[in-house]
Amino acid sequence: MSAQRDLAALTSWHADWRGLRVLVLGLGVTGFSVADTLVELGAEVLVSGASGSPEHVDLLAVIGARWLAVADDAGAPPAFADFDPELVVVSPGYPPRHPLLRWAEERSLPVWGDIELAWRVRDKVRAAEWLCVTGTNGKTTTTELAATMLVAGGVRAAPVGNIGVPVLDAVRDPEGFDVLVVELSSHQLHWFARSQGGEVAPLASVCLNLADDHLAWHGSADAYRDAKAKVYRNTRVACVYNLADGATERMVEEAEVQEGARAVGFGLGIPSPSDLGIVDGVLVDRAFLDDRRSTALELGTVDDLVVAGLASPHMAQNALAAAALVRAVGLPPAAVREGIRAFRVAPHRTERVAEAEGIVWIDDSKATNAEAARASLAAFESVVWMLGGQFKGVDVAPLIAAAGPRLRGAVLIGRERAALLDAFARHAPGVPVVEVHAPETEQVMPAAVRAAAALARVGDTVLLAPAAASFDQFADYADRGRRFADAVREYAERRTTSHAEGGARDDDTGAAPHDDPPDGAPARP
Repeated sequence: MSAQRDLAALTSWHADWRGLRVLVLGLGVTGFSVADTLVELGAEVLVSGASGSPEHVDLLAVIGARWLAVADDAGAPPAFADFDPELVVVSPGYPPRHPLLRWAEERSLPVWGDIELAWRVRDKVRAAEWLCVTGTNGKTTTTELAATMLVAGGVRAAPVGNIGVPVLDAVRDPEGFDVLVVELSSHQLHWFARSQGGEVAPLASVCLNLADDHLAWHGSADAYRDAKAKVYRNTRVACVYNLADGATERMVEEAEVQEGARAVGFGLGIPSPSDLGIVDGVLVDRAFLDDRRSTALELGTVDDLVVAGLASPHMAQNALAAAALVRAVGLPPAAVREGIRAFRVAPHRTERVAEAEGIVWIDDSKATNAEAARASLAAFESVVWMLGGQFKGVDVAPLIAAAGPRLRGAVLIGRERAALLDAFARHAPGVPVVEVHAPETEQVMPAAVRAAAALARVGDTVLLAPAAASFDQFADYADRGRRFADAVREYAERRTTSHAEGGARDDDTGAAPHDDPPDGAPARP
């Protein structure tokens, strides 16, 4: 093994990165952005992963990086030792116990995430301020909304990070940015600010909420919580937290921040000084003004939230969190309101798909964990709930127990059904449960929609809020949501045609009922 370079000196795009041997783990969007950046900096780059898209593999050769496919269950190949890396940069999908990361640990190699690399080289054009966003739920909406507010105020800003646009791509934008709103997953935060010179120092930061998620990846609920808490580290102006979630307040209390950083809460009630909240249908700021003990600034109205699709309680919280972040930058209240008015919720986030025969169909495929599904369910009174998928080590029994009183019925998709069936039997035995048995992905949603339609009654909401990841049956949560919406629209069109032709209600669900409700009402014990 050759002598290792002092990486603490590499804190600028303009530092000497030439010849640095870097092993990049992963060739998704993030991994490619890392490799492309490092090659541009003059480093020698070897990229490895279980697979990579043909396009990315071909582009590696074009930019001058090497590619080596290594299966996830394989150890480090001899080519790694031959390359003798001085640094490993890991993509977010690699769990800490991955064999290749154990190999790096055994060799005492420094391991960075893409976020640390981006922070170090953020000054290529001009060093933008960073607003960092994490939380179990609501990250993407808050990130996009904060960026929309900033743009409405004339600030050159962009939503980046876990939202799908690598931070490194924004750092290398030829025109540069004034502010980057950086969405951070718990995976990215696990590798956050681990080494001298790479300590991210955001202007403002927020953890929106905390609930068990990704436990299999992190190994425990405590490890997941600790990763999320890192978002507040080194914050300079405002640590924003959720007044309704004590875990986020404790994170702020325990955080090592820069002198002068303030704790700023957000909530749906009347705010105390130093908080944001809602008074008589008006969103108000009592944090970022001099006379905050006796006055407040108007940031918008609940009616503005309704138009933007942000009226549900959890969406309103996201809006207040975004407002707190941009107010920390100094954005005028009028720009906050203009940003809310210009914003529209992204697809698959409590998105209204259709209303047919007195039944509303809602796509919240982005509810990939129990807490997101809980928030979604709370917005509706009588629900036929479509759920299931990969639960990532999380017990959903408490969610089912809490949801039971508002459920007309439940339709189970996904392949992890045994625990769901047991939880419904124990905690919501009066709820009719239908399993969807569909061997092909194309058949899942049509069968699930027919099953839900058979359970639903006038005034009900059919809600796709799976509380689980999608990869057991679908490409991703967006694919799951699109297929749901397509199946709903096809079903509604077929029902309209059937009525026009004098047809009867179609109750051929293609699914297996566990409680077969009598005509006109669900079964109850």
